[in-house]
Amino acid sequence: MTQPGGNERTFAVPPGDPPEARLDAWLAAQSGLARASVQRLLAAGAVSLAGSPAPLGRADAKRRPAPGQSYVLRETPPEETDLAAQDIPLSVVFEDDALLVVDKPAGLVVHPAAGHPDGTLVNALLAHCPGVLSVGGERRPGIVHRLDKDTTGLLAVAKTDAALAALQAAFKSGAVRKTYLAVASGVPEPPRGTLDGAIGRNPADRKKMAVVARGGRAARTDYEVLEDFGAAALLRLRLHTGRTHQIRVHLASIGCPVAGDATYGSAARDRAALPGARRPARQMLHAWRLELPHPATGRILSFEAPPPADFATLLAALRGVHPATTDKTT
Repeated sequence: MTQPGGNERTFAVPPGDPPEARLDAWLAAQSGLARASVQRLLAAGAVSLAGSPAPLGRADAKRRPAPGQSYVLRETPPEETDLAAQDIPLSVVFEDDALLVVDKPAGLVVHPAAGHPDGTLVNALLAHCPGVLSVGGERRPGIVHRLDKDTTGLLAVAKTDAALAALQAAFKSGAVRKTYLAVASGVPEPPRGTLDGAIGRNPADRKKMAVVARGGRAARTDYEVLEDFGAAALLRLRLHTGRTHQIRVHLASIGCPVAGDATYGSAARDRAALPGARRPARQMLHAWRLELPHPATGRILSFEAPPPADFATLLAALRGVHPATTDKTT
C-alpha cells in the first residue's frame, strides 16, 4: 500500500514471512520504477525506514524487506552528469511515449565506456529524447539490452522508468524474441540445432569470452542454415539468453565463426570460406527481427530491419560464386 506525500511514497511490507525478493527488486515492483532507478535512489540516500532519520544505502539493496516495516522512497531529480546530447543520426523504426526502437548501424557503441566516452547511442538518444536521461542508470539511460559496436540491427529503448521496468521483466521472462542473421565462415552440421554451452571469461585471455566448463553462465542459441555456400553459410539465429558476445562465441565454438569477426575468427579462415568475396571489415551479424510486448499496453509488437549494404554485398558475392538452393529470410 502506498501513501502519497509530495515526492515521497511509503511502501508497507505485510506482516508474516518476508518477501522472497531482495529490497531493490521489491521496491521496484511496488513503485513501478526500474530496478536500476531504485538502486540509484538507494545510493543517493533517498530511501529510508519509516520513522528513522538515517537513510539506507547502496549495500541495502540486497537485504530482504522486513515484515511489518515501511520503507519511504523519496524520488529525486537525476544527478548532474557529464553525458552530452550529440546530434548523431538515428534510424527510428518505432516510437511512442514509452518505447523507442532503432536500427543501429555498425560502428556505433551503445553507451559510454572506456575508450568511448561519447559519440554513442546514448548521446544520440539524449538529443532525440532528452527525458530519457532520468530513466534507469546514469551511464545507460533507457538502455534495456545491447548490441556490440559492429553488430547492426534492432534495439529497444525505454523512455520512462515504468517502461524500463516492464521491458526488463519481459526480457527476464523470455517474452522478448530476438532473431539474428549471420554469415558464418563455415557451415554448421547438422543444418539446424541448438548451442547450449555456458559462457564465461576465456581463462587464456580475459578480454574474450568463451564456452567454459566451470564458472560460466548458461547460454542457449538456436540456429538454422538458410543458405549453404559450400564453405560459408547464411544463418538465422534465435537467442534464448543474452550473454556477452553469445552468438559470436557459440558459432566460434563449433568452428563456424561469424565472417569478419576479428576477435573470435581469423583472416585466414575468412579467406578460405569466402572465395570471390572481399573479407568483411566487421563481423557479419545483424539483429534482424525483434518481437516484444509493448511496455504500457502489453500488445505484442514485431519489427524487422533488412541487413545493411555491406551484409547484402557479401551475400550477393557468395551467391554469385556458389548459388545456394534455399533462401528462408522472407
